[in-house]
Amino acid sequence: MEPVVWSNARDRDACRRVREEVFVGEQKVPIEDESDDLDAVSHHVLARDLAGSPIATGRLVPPQADAPARIGRMAVLKPWRGRRVGEALMHALLDRARELGYLRVEMHAQSHAIPFYERFGFAVFGEEFHECGIAHKHMGRDIDPVAKVERKGPSPESLPRAVETHEQAVAATRAVIAGARRELSIYTRSLDPALLDNDEALEAVKALAIAGHSVRIRVLVQEPQTAAQDGHRLIALGQRLSSAIEFRTPVADDLQYASAFIVNDGYGYFFRALGARFDGETATRAPGRGGQLQEYFDAVWERAELCDDLRQLSL
Repeated sequence: MEPVVWSNARDRDACRRVREEVFVGEQKVPIEDESDDLDAVSHHVLARDLAGSPIATGRLVPPQADAPARIGRMAVLKPWRGRRVGEALMHALLDRARELGYLRVEMHAQSHAIPFYERFGFAVFGEEFHECGIAHKHMGRDIDPVAKVERKGPSPESLPRAVETHEQAVAATRAVIAGARRELSIYTRSLDPALLDNDEALEAVKALAIAGHSVRIRVLVQEPQTAAQDGHRLIALGQRLSSAIEFRTPVADDLQYASAFIVNDGYGYFFRALGARFDGETATRAPGRGGQLQEYFDAVWERAELCDDLRQLSL
């Protein structure tokens, strides 16, 4: 979840695309009513998918002369509803309100969404009213003033760092493996021998695999035949430690995914937009991006099939 600046045309267009699809396209709000002058002074947040496409947005309007701060324009694209994206939006907006020292936040909540906002401490007040033909109710909640003095930026370990060379890619891979406590997830085309088939990486994987009974190392391999033919040593290690290391192959619909990544249960990750290249980004602990990668991995893993090419080698 990233804060965005309305004066930046790219950010503004991304937020508008989401809002117009939800409010204008789905809810039939007149397009001239979708935006207002408050957009320019508000604090906006934006969520993107792994490909960088905008999927959700919301805004925090600063206190006005006759009203406290307000959260509004909450919009999540239909395919992403029910996947906790809206929750992430609310947490980001409330955190921003705390950072700014706001003591109260209100909203005009669509009546059907009231139970969702109640989970975040908002309470209904006043009578139901209509905006753009849609039933709404006033909701509000107080903000803990103690947070007013706790203004902090993102921790250095959560900030992504560029990976540009093979040496940096090897180091990033090892760091993510070493940072795993109980779980490690690897999404790869053919096991990335230049990154994973070396003594240091294999020793790190082995150390994790034998660390305890609850350890789980999952590997999604798009081209298991290639990895098997190349005699990748991670395959042999997985056969010896099969209780901890699992291999699967994505189903046909998921084989078009061009990226590769490794992510651990501490939200450390190394992501490469093109799996055939070494360049990408890495972070030691980034719950937003790391959690997003883990969610995608889990979804593909559930659909994936056992790697017959790798199983046959152990028979």
